[in-house]
Amino acid sequence: MSRLEGVRVAVLTVSDRVATGARDDAGGSALCELLEGVGATLVSRAVVPDEPEPISAALRAMTGDADLVLTTGGTGLGPRDVTPEATRAVLDREAPGIAEALRHASLAITPFAMLSRATAGLAGRVLVVNLPGNPKAVREEWAVLAPVLAHAVETARGPVADEAHQHPPDA
Repeated sequence: MSRLEGVRVAVLTVSDRVATGARDDAGGSALCELLEGVGATLVSRAVVPDEPEPISAALRAMTGDADLVLTTGGTGLGPRDVTPEATRAVLDREAPGIAEALRHASLAITPFAMLSRATAGLAGRVLVVNLPGNPKAVREEWAVLAPVLAHAVETARGPVADEAHQHPPDA
């Protein structure tokens, strides 16, 4: 499991029932526990209903403060599951390999994983990844995602110019 010290993470839960207080935010809580376990810094956590504009608006706001935004919920086939579409509206570039790897690993556990429409990609230099709402599924997919997150975030940030990487001046 890679450590995420210095990585600023935002967690967005997408759920009508959690937004109204009818259900606890189990998926978001599971994500926060997992993030704490790898030393990430939680910079924000929010809950929005299954509506495209609130999801996109929350994602845009979160990308201003985070290196990584993880969503939970709204990725299935239900008529109100619109997290992937709202996420794509914010992304500059998709990272299909991430979503494919998560679905592939989940298929070894349940055939229902093929119903996931989750996506992942970059909004500027911020990695955004959709995860399921079920806390058990969050933990299962985290086991696949966590080992690559530090490298993915570092790569998304781009090269850092420092003296060790600069050419010496001509004499």
